[in-house]
Amino acid sequence: MAFFAPKLEKKLKARKEKGMPFMEHLFAPWRMAYISGADKQEGCIFCDFPAEKNDEKRLILARGGKVFVMFNAFPYNPGHLMVAPYRHTGDYDDLEDMELLEMHTMARRCIRLMKDLMKPQGFNLGVNMGKTAGAGFAGHVHLHVVPRFDGDTNFMPVTAEVRVLPESLEETYKRFRDGWDRHA
Repeated sequence: MAFFAPKLEKKLKARKEKGMPFMEHLFAPWRMAYISGADKQEGCIFCDFPAEKNDEKRLILARGGKVFVMFNAFPYNPGHLMVAPYRHTGDYDDLEDMELLEMHTMARRCIRLMKDLMKPQGFNLGVNMGKTAGAGFAGHVHLHVVPRFDGDTNFMPVTAEVRVLPESLEETYKRFRDGWDRHA
């Protein structure tokens, strides 16, 4: 069998020689919530969750006057945050100047926090406008702030469509919540 990844081929050959299973199983039961209900969310999470005033349950990290910061419940990487206005709008160009300013000021604060707590090697910041552009909630504009780490793009998401997160959302939320005020 020929592989495109020589390092992976070497590891698999070594496992076979040691009598170890060819395939390991990674259990990620929390992913079932996304798989079974991603398109079934009623309402708008960016309107409904802040209105509930239950920030820890809804993973809302911080609130500003015009925008708030919340964790992505189905993150690309640990620490994946979203900054969204309280006002419901699906278009970036409909945002008021003060919403834009506070959105990006909060994003900068998120980056400072992540640099301190996680030490990522890079960041992705982005807005997906419209379903075709990849917006999971196309009706409410939000800015993704995603820390990136050397080696975070590996064979798991490419071949198995699985992301491995080394820490639970609740643990990351608590660490970030404890550190938020230091990064004003």
